[in-house]
Amino acid sequence: MGAKPRLSVIIPAWNEEAGIARTLETLLGLIDGRGDTEIIVSVSGDDRTEAIARTFPVVVCRSEKGRAVQMNTGAKLAAGEVLYFLHADTTPPPSFCDDILSAIEQGTEAGCFRMTFDDPDWLMQLYGWFTQFPLPVCRGGDQSLFITKELFEQIGGFDEQLQIMEDIEIIDRIQRQAEFHILDSTVTTSARKYHTNGTVRLQAIFGTIHLMYALGFSQENIVAFYRDSIR
Repeated sequence: MGAKPRLSVIIPAWNEEAGIARTLETLLGLIDGRGDTEIIVSVSGDDRTEAIARTFPVVVCRSEKGRAVQMNTGAKLAAGEVLYFLHADTTPPPSFCDDILSAIEQGTEAGCFRMTFDDPDWLMQLYGWFTQFPLPVCRGGDQSLFITKELFEQIGGFDEQLQIMEDIEIIDRIQRQAEFHILDSTVTTSARKYHTNGTVRLQAIFGTIHLMYALGFSQENIVAFYRDSIR
């Protein structure tokens, strides 16, 4: 890797027409004037997400449905030596480019940010507070993921057989090859699912999913539980 690595931000988007414009406007504002960062939107679904995304100066590609597949599809197009996977409803800290690239230049190969929710409720803020700890149950794709392209390719990218928990599974494989770092800065993610499903109820569901995954339940059973439980 060269002395000045480049960053590719990869956003998997499935039916995100309601918020993709706001997400891209925010990101483009944060990277304004930077020649070391590109944005790739990997689109699946049948709404206007792709058409909206194509009105912005970003790379847009079509992908089969599935977050793991979409992120791998975007990664194949990436020009950067560092990949940054970001959910469409999550906003990185203003300093995210420098935070990631500085960590990489210091020898870090993969990691994530801490997380908070766009809801000031004390319980939601408490959930976010726990993301500073290096425990699997405290991890999630909403925290985003940065990784060198070299390491990403070495471990085989995201497991496309997984419909759920692909973000936890790839961290397991990363940690077999390198240290996984949690940066001090914080991403902000939407609390919309908590508002729809109940603040305590949804957290209990997520905890159950983590437990099912740890106990070796099949993807079919975990996905069925998710679809039956979450609106």
